[in-house]
Amino acid sequence: MVRITEDLVRRRAEHNNCEIFSLEEISLHQQEIEKLEYLDKWCRDLKILYLQNNLIPKIERKCSPLTVNLLTPIGHGENNTENVSKLKKLEYLNVALNNIERIENLEGCEELKKLDLTANFIGELSSVESLKHNIHLKELFLTGNPCTEFEGYRQFVVATLHQLQYLDSKEIERSERIKALQDYPEVKQKIREQEQVYLLKRAREKEEAERRMQEKKDKKQKQMESKLGFDSPDSPQERENHQAEGDGEQETCRTVEDDEEDRRFWEEPTPYTPESRLETHRYIEEKRRAKDNTRESKKSEKPPWTLVTAEGKVLNVNVPKLHFSLKDDEENNQFILELAVYRYLDTSLLDVDVQPTYIRVLVKGKPFQFVLPEEVKPDSSSAKRSQTTGHLAVTMPKAKEITLAKQKVSASVKHSDCDTLQKNARRSGKVEKLEVDPSKYSFPDVTKIIQEKERTGQGPIKLQPEKITEVKKSCVDFENDEDVPPLI
Repeated sequence: MVRITEDLVRRRAEHNNCEIFSLEEISLHQQEIEKLEYLDKWCRDLKILYLQNNLIPKIERKCSPLTVNLLTPIGHGENNTENVSKLKKLEYLNVALNNIERIENLEGCEELKKLDLTANFIGELSSVESLKHNIHLKELFLTGNPCTEFEGYRQFVVATLHQLQYLDSKEIERSERIKALQDYPEVKQKIREQEQVYLLKRAREKEEAERRMQEKKDKKQKQMESKLGFDSPDSPQERENHQAEGDGEQETCRTVEDDEEDRRFWEEPTPYTPESRLETHRYIEEKRRAKDNTRESKKSEKPPWTLVTAEGKVLNVNVPKLHFSLKDDEENNQFILELAVYRYLDTSLLDVDVQPTYIRVLVKGKPFQFVLPEEVKPDSSSAKRSQTTGHLAVTMPKAKEITLAKQKVSASVKHSDCDTLQKNARRSGKVEKLEVDPSKYSFPDVTKIIQEKERTGQGPIKLQPEKITEVKKSCVDFENDEDVPPLI
């Protein structure tokens, strides 16, 4: 049985900063509530109350003007009248889609203006007379109740509640009210007769529901007794072997039985009554709990993941089902493993373990394990996460390749040192000269000019006057002044 708690009320009072003393509106719909308590003490200023789609069978006086009680008869208990008068500011009450069969105990809600009783099981239409004391009541909804099928239903309600302005979302005209008041005695008599028929029908439905419930209880009891009385092997070893062999068969039989029971339950024709609605809710709740228990038992009984076989062979495992790539970086002699972990996953939920032959990463407790093609050095390995993608990159230097690389580097250094020493020795014994190919250059050979001069016996060649004459030729306006010395 779901009951109102202070924690539930506070969670539903988020719009009021979780303060319930000054709360004026609260929604408690679809909470499977069967009993209301303490609202008159916690929320005295309540004006709007939503209770639709619950399992409320009655509106009783005990504990509050809206308290539901399945055991205590109406009118029993102390200080009931005082509790009714505590929600005097309530203006709108919505109790649609519940199991209410009678309108009662709302006299203390002095400011009640709107009452919604849609899709309940109200068959005693005469119970609307209790709403005469709610002088501010303007709207009433009774659609979907058995009483709406009575002949003269609307006329009776209109004539009974003079303050009402709307019934089932339809405005009450003045002519309609006058006509209903004129025919009120006859209509009231018809309503009384139809109520008696309905009450007899409800009594039979209640007896049928009790009988069906008793049959189901007896059937379950027999099934439990048959299971407890099942002949089992005497020895514990035989009992364990029998249990291990029959686990699969029992699971299959249990699934088939559950499916068959579920099919029978939903295909069995039943009248739409408060008892059948409550039975349906109990059945759905029982199935849900059974599934939750099965799920929890499977989680607790789940065997650990096999990462290493009994022979010591390491297996490749990817339980979190993440994409990954292994890059062989030959230039740096290392392996780079990139694991596509979730972008917003906290790094504290990652555990990296690098071994010489494999790497293991725990992602939220789920192992990812990969066997490496070569041995690596775990001490020199490092793990980083990308700031953009959140992927995990693990760098693992190779053990073999690092050793060979050192030897090659040292050998190459030795050869280079020998070559430099030999070159320095050669340079110290002989002076190097620059060799030039004269055929590749176009400038005149000065050595030949000197040889030809010595051979012919001519005087030195004066290049400067020739340059001057060339300048003179090139300059058109040039005038030779003998007083001016020549330019050198």
